[in-house]
Amino acid sequence: MARTPKNFRMLLLAVVLLGGDASATLLRAEEGKSSRSLPYPSDSEIIFKWEYSCPSGKGCSFNCPGSGGANNVTKLNIYLGSFPLGGTGHSTGMFYEFSTVEIPRGNGFNIAAGLGSLACQVVGMKLDYSGPPLNGQQSQAARD
Repeated sequence: MARTPKNFRMLLLAVVLLGGDASATLLRAEEGKSSRSLPYPSDSEIIFKWEYSCPSGKGCSFNCPGSGGANNVTKLNIYLGSFPLGGTGHSTGMFYEFSTVEIPRGNGFNIAAGLGSLACQVVGMKLDYSGPPLNGQQSQAARD
């Protein structure tokens, strides 16, 4: 059996993932929904959020150990909450969305498995809001 080069497999995976994202975006648009979505499952219960900004992106970064981070960040929204997990109860999660000078939209998450900690270090950014999500409030990125 011939071996497939690793680079080809990575390229194929990227095409499948990007194609799937484009198809999902088109499907949502056809359903009359916004093509922008929040970075957490729709049935999540978000109990706290943080909104940060840094218009220039200079000297602004974040790092969420075990989850990810970025440099030259212009916007960052972090959500803490829980979501149903396969009918076995709820799991705690931290979800985030961000923009950088180079990347218009990025996101990530960290799902807590048992006792542990969820942490992020935010450097150089202005804290615009922290507290429970306001009724009917969407994320800053979704409002743009």
